[in-house]
This record gives sequence, structure tokens and C-alpha cells, in this order.
Amino acid sequence: MKRIVSILLVLVLAVAATESDFEKYIKKYSPIAVSEMQRTGVPASITLAQGLVESAAGKSTLASKSNNHFGIKCHSDWKGRKTYRDDDKAMECFRVYSNANASFKDHSDFLRYQDRYKFLFDLDPTDYKAWARGLKQAGYATDPKYADKLIKVIEDYSLYRFDKNTEDIPEPPLAIEQPVVVSRAEAREEVRFSLTRNVFEINGVPCIYAVEGDTYASLAASNGLFEGEILRFNDRLSSTELKPGEIVFLQAKKNKAARGVPKYIAGPDGASLRDIAQRFGVRLAAICRYNGLPGDCVPLEGDTILLRRK
Repeated sequence: MKRIVSILLVLVLAVAATESDFEKYIKKYSPIAVSEMQRTGVPASITLAQGLVESAAGKSTLASKSNNHFGIKCHSDWKGRKTYRDDDKAMECFRVYSNANASFKDHSDFLRYQDRYKFLFDLDPTDYKAWARGLKQAGYATDPKYADKLIKVIEDYSLYRFDKNTEDIPEPPLAIEQPVVVSRAEAREEVRFSLTRNVFEINGVPCIYAVEGDTYASLAASNGLFEGEILRFNDRLSSTELKPGEIVFLQAKKNKAARGVPKYIAGPDGASLRDIAQRFGVRLAAICRYNGLPGDCVPLEGDTILLRRK
């Protein structure tokens, strides 16, 4: 009996240690996962789940010795350091990184710019189940239960909470009375867009003004985006005609307006909630949530529309 109790105690301690490793990993790497989600659109929950599964919470040899947290192999385009180990085949080539952050960034770019993963970015970024199944479908891993493993980790550790644009993170004061011009050089370096016109910022989010002949598809193609992404950034369910002068965001809008802009008083111009969302660089879903209104609502003159939580 004592032996059985001892064995059970060892098993409990082993599980606790594993859970502790997972929690430590999540705490350590959730900031870079969220940052990469904002940069490339890969859901933070998916990034963290893949990191946990692929690297055994950072304990695998590949992660601990080569800083490779996602099991990414060399492929023909890899110019960095390499290491070799047995995997699906003997002595396969894997990428080596200088630090873990470099691995997280390369993982985001690997998904973002590989054609076989292109369809993922047309999915709802909060639908982690669809993303997990999509990764398996695209051949990220050969394990037939790969998607189920990712989903279980996400749900066991509530990783989906990181997919929400955390509104509780303090922001520095932002002045957004007028759009701020971002130089072309800065735009290329920080936002990674290739543009032939000025980039502006509204509420800290890069955007441009449409000109005659622009379409969402053409702007997506010229700025290194997928059409589904640019539609989502601009609260469109499908492609619609762009009018000259219309604001087009090139990254996801924020969940709240800048400090000092808590609300908007509707005027006589008949602006819809989406129009207001575009004007202030705030997600339409957030404005609907703050005000308890449907997305197709057109406020009446004098109505108060909250742009931030009370």
C-alpha cells in the first residue's frame, strides 16, 4: 500500500513539475507571442501552443541548445546556422537561432510568407481551432493528432486570452486630432510595407488614403498583405468599392481610442459606427461592445458613442 502511495506521489509531483514548466514558459514568452501577433497576424495562442508542444516547454534539445522552439527545418532559403538531428528522416537539418526571440520572429515569418500557409490568414484570428486544424492540413507536422494537441494546450492553459487585444495594458498619451505622417523609410523598416505613397497613423495604426482606381485587393497586393487581412483590418466582410480619400488601415486597429478621446458625439453627417471606427482607428467590434449596438447602426445626431471603456 505504501509503495502504491509513493508511486502516486511521484506521478503527482511529475505532473506538477510539467505544469510549472508550462506556466513558466507561457509567462516568459507570452509578450513576444503577442508582439508577433500584432506584427504578422499569427494568433498568440497558436504561437504559444506550438512553442509548448514543439519544444516541450523549452526543454527539448533543439530549443535548449539551438534556440529553435518550433522545430523549423532549414529548407533551401535558410542562410543561418544549422544543426542536424534525426526526425522523420535521419540527420535532418534544423535552423539555429541566436536567441529564443529570433526563433519566435522566424516562426511568424515562416507562416506569414509561405504559400502553403496563406489560407490561414483568411481565418478569424480568434478561431484557434480553425488555425490548429489549418496548420495540420498544411503539413506543419506529421503527427495525426497535432491539431488536437494544440487545441488541448490552448484550452488547458487559457491561451486564447492572449488573442484579445489586451485593453488593460497602459498606453502613452496619443494625439490623434490629425493623422501623423510616417516617412517611407520608417514605414518600410517598422511596418514592412512597400509603398509608393505616404503612410499615416491614426491612433498609432498605419493607414493610407485610397486614390482613384484602388481596390482592397490591389492595396493588399502592393503592401504585402492578403486580401482577407486588409478586409479584416478595415471591418469589411467582403470587398467593396473604395472611394478616393477613404481611409484604409494596413494593420489591425486598436480596441480603444487614444487617451483623451473617450467618446464621440454623432453629428448630422449620418456616419455609421464603422465610419466612426475608421475615423478613430478603433475596431468596430469594440465600439459595438462598449455601446451595446449592432455593427450596422447609424447613430442619430447628438448620440454619444463611447470609444473607450468607462
